[in-house]
Amino acid sequence: MKKSRAEIIREYGPFENAPRVNGVTFDGQHVWFASGEKLHALNPENGEQVRTIDVASHAGTAFDGRYLYQIAEDQIHKVDPGTGNIVSTIPAPGNGGDSGLAWSDGSLWVGQHRGRKIYEIDPETGAIRRTIESNRIVTGVTWVDGELWHGTWEGDESDVRRVDPATGEVLERLEMPEGTGVSGLESDGKDRFYAGGGGSGKLRAIRRPR
Repeated sequence: MKKSRAEIIREYGPFENAPRVNGVTFDGQHVWFASGEKLHALNPENGEQVRTIDVASHAGTAFDGRYLYQIAEDQIHKVDPGTGNIVSTIPAPGNGGDSGLAWSDGSLWVGQHRGRKIYEIDPETGAIRRTIESNRIVTGVTWVDGELWHGTWEGDESDVRRVDPATGEVLERLEMPEGTGVSGLESDGKDRFYAGGGGSGKLRAIRRPR
């Protein structure tokens, strides 16, 4: 297993209108993050917020190329980013213990916090298609270039790790600096991850190793 220290490229926030940064996703232009009662769209180039959507946003956030998905307690809302309206809702597999959320290959991938699992689910029904076990508390989840990455945060220790999607074996770890944690995780599809900082109210860009 490869292990190294996470390289934080840039920090955003804290933000006056966002007490927390929970889930994080990227639509190709803006980073969306969940703060509890709103979704916020941020321009990662200048750090400015460009809009907000009023929607319960307690954990992970994902984007499928057209719609946003947002965990709210024990449900996952599908949100039209154009109108801000919820267009459908499915049950979350962790029954309220859900954390991260990602979209890949026609499935939603849902982290279960203390259950230490990642579920692949049907985005239309919420039916579980696959379960991946982890040996750490799972926070954010993301896919990039066929690689499955997830965040962990237990006590004062947090990391971003790449796991084998077939077995759950940890293949690589990026250890977060002391005093920083990962609450949500998303790749920009290139050379960086965006990581929510939970109650710190910060959003961080982390260099993706190659």
